[in-house]
Amino acid sequence: MVELKNSYEFMLVVSVKVGEKTEEIINKFKNLLETSAKLTDVNDWGKRKLAYPINKEPEGHYVVFEFESNSEFPKELDRISKITDGILRSMIIKKESK
Repeated sequence: MVELKNSYEFMLVVSVKVGEKTEEIINKFKNLLETSAKLTDVNDWGKRKLAYPINKEPEGHYVVFEFESNSEFPKELDRISKITDGILRSMIIKKESK
């Protein structure tokens, strides 16, 4: 049986306080997506003002990843993003199939 691949969007808001580690964190997730899923697009929005301060930080570095994977992988991706230092927020959205 062939497992269906779903399309997802993964938004990451990285703390600007980590400085040079920002690229390290982004590359960690990019490599994870390349090895465990099919990474289709990466949009680095850069540093932006947050709608409201998170952990007393007014800015964050936004990155949006688009990928395809089985239905189990996003749970693991969410778990990893929650335990990674320097991540202010993350969100995974399943995209509608066309």
